[in-house]
Amino acid sequence: MRYDSCVPTYHVENFGCRATQADGDAIERQFEARGLAHASAAQADLVLLNTCTVTASADQDARAAIRRMRRQNPLAKIIVTGCYAQRAPEEIAALPGVAAVIGNSHKHQIAEIALPIISSAWPSTALHGRAQPESAFSGEGFGFVPLASLSVEAKPALFVSDIFAHTELLAAPVFESGEHAEHARTRPNLKVQDGCDNRCSFCVIPSVRGQSRSLPLPRVIEEVQALVAAGYREIVISGINLGRWGRDLDRDANFELLLHAILGETEIEKIRISSVEPMDWSDELIALVACSPRIARHAHVPLQSGNDALLRRMHRKYRPWHYREKIEKIRAAMPTAAIGADVMVGFPGETDAEFESTRRFVAELPFTYLHVFTFSARPGTPAAMMPNQVPVRIARERNKILRDLASGKKLAFMRSFIGKTVDAITLGSSREVEGIAVSTGTRFTEALTDNYQKLFLKGHHAANQWRMTQIENVIDDAFLASAIQADI
Repeated sequence: MRYDSCVPTYHVENFGCRATQADGDAIERQFEARGLAHASAAQADLVLLNTCTVTASADQDARAAIRRMRRQNPLAKIIVTGCYAQRAPEEIAALPGVAAVIGNSHKHQIAEIALPIISSAWPSTALHGRAQPESAFSGEGFGFVPLASLSVEAKPALFVSDIFAHTELLAAPVFESGEHAEHARTRPNLKVQDGCDNRCSFCVIPSVRGQSRSLPLPRVIEEVQALVAAGYREIVISGINLGRWGRDLDRDANFELLLHAILGETEIEKIRISSVEPMDWSDELIALVACSPRIARHAHVPLQSGNDALLRRMHRKYRPWHYREKIEKIRAAMPTAAIGADVMVGFPGETDAEFESTRRFVAELPFTYLHVFTFSARPGTPAAMMPNQVPVRIARERNKILRDLASGKKLAFMRSFIGKTVDAITLGSSREVEGIAVSTGTRFTEALTDNYQKLFLKGHHAANQWRMTQIENVIDDAFLASAIQADI
């Protein structure tokens, strides 16, 4: 342990989706509340890796990070949590340098679990003056039994139990990418839902995050009001299966109710909605997003495949014609909205004809962008055991075809805005933009448009300010623009 500071230090590194990032912010809250100070990964006494397990490459990234942290900071205690930790705790515990593995089942108690791991080298007064109990794991609040000995001396401790035992959302995180991230003071991420009741044949997430559960409406309003009071002007509403918010709380509750309440009971200037499944884009939701200037013109609608047979093998709950109808309704209601989708290639048994039907489906619909994923067999999922696994080479070729198609769609969409005005929120301090400012000497401020496009705004502008801008050009997937109004 280091003694060059008066209190122990921590570092949290997040992998994966917004929900994982939000969980990481909640963990930072826990550490800060107990007197730990933030530090870089190379200097922290405690390094916590908050992992994803949606693909095999996500697992590989986590293992590589563990090895990297051990090289960069051999004195740190490394703790691994998140979805990978929940799915394969013994696999992670076998890696050199891991002090403890804490699954999603115990994530809300990470601070209590972690403090004894580092406190033996620190005086008790270093942690808010609290003397540490003989066993910090024996007190109230630990309703689950860890899978291994609580001793961290001989081997990593495992804290993993049945994630389906959780029936409520235990944390309401705040910052989009961590309090210490570059843009954290501009677009906080509020997770209002966790878990998923769907059982897509390829997806491991329900088994590592549990059943769908929602943050109660009064808590959501309380969090949003606190963010407004702190000066935030835009928030991102997120969840694992966001459109299912409220179904576990009240049979009359739904996502539309949540949005109406936020708009009616808070003064937040802009709400941005993260991913919502196609069956949850009701006519009411589409109309609400289209009609409210306080909701960003953006719809992310997971697709996975445009082929009916593939969707059925994936256990998706809609047909291609249902999906098409939703996208066409969204575009008709919001001509300037960014519309994105997740698409999977290489699902077991995907034939050339099935892939071609997906390609045509994507080509025909007014998408602004795609997140294209190559199928990754996840242990324990039905798809992992299906016959006719697609060769990696073919899956990668299909991935590139869709990415190239998406790039053309995005460029055409963005070019349609040249000469027009759009609202944008500034994200950070001004800087030179490679390939532009070098020749002109102009500095730009990075911003994000109302319809979810990256924008470089000429000149220096303070962060967290809404600007009316005029689009002058498009370069490297970003708008170049000038401000035509100081603030809106």
